[in-house]
Amino acid sequence: MSGLPRRGVFIAFEGGEGTGKSTQGRLLAEALRARGIGVITTREPGGTPGAEAIRRLLLDPPGETGWTSEAEALLFAASRADHVAHLIRPALERGDWVICDRFVDSSRAYQGGAGGLGDAAILALHAFGSAGLRPDLVILLEADEATLAARLAARDGDASDAIGGRPVEYHRAVAAAFRDLATRDPQGFARIDAVGDPQTVHARVLAALEPLLASRVV
Repeated sequence: MSGLPRRGVFIAFEGGEGTGKSTQGRLLAEALRARGIGVITTREPGGTPGAEAIRRLLLDPPGETGWTSEAEALLFAASRADHVAHLIRPALERGDWVICDRFVDSSRAYQGGAGGLGDAAILALHAFGSAGLRPDLVILLEADEATLAARLAARDGDASDAIGGRPVEYHRAVAAAFRDLATRDPQGFARIDAVGDPQTVHARVLAALEPLLASRVV
């Protein structure tokens, strides 16, 4: 047994549109690699060929009406099941750290909270499709609406995907759902102020991860 690799660490970045999840995930991966840690970066929906195919369906749905909330939740769960089976679990079993841009808590906030399906339905899909896998820590990036609106305008202009382009009330409900999830699970979530330049926010992320890093010295 002593020859087996130690299980890796699973970190998920969560938050609404424009909070800087991709940037902070990249900066964290660079910092971990500089410490000699093996890191896999990935995203949801996506991360594997099958999951990326589903991503395209989700963000650019066929037809005029788009997906119902139920169909959307099922597609996310199917994408995640493939992602977990073929990328996340194997990487963790090799001893790598996995940094994921969104995971199941996005489904809980978007489809379960703002979409009205409820948390129990999302968790049931996750239990069936991905055996209930949880990150070791969720980094929840939070910022005020004005900051996020400015970032999104700079990043996307007038173009948005099927989910990002939903009304402001929907995104407020998403933010409220994320806050509720973090409040109910303070050990599983680290709430990070995402206002500031990327390096300043990165320093906050590293500070939140320090206990986990200290316990996983390589």
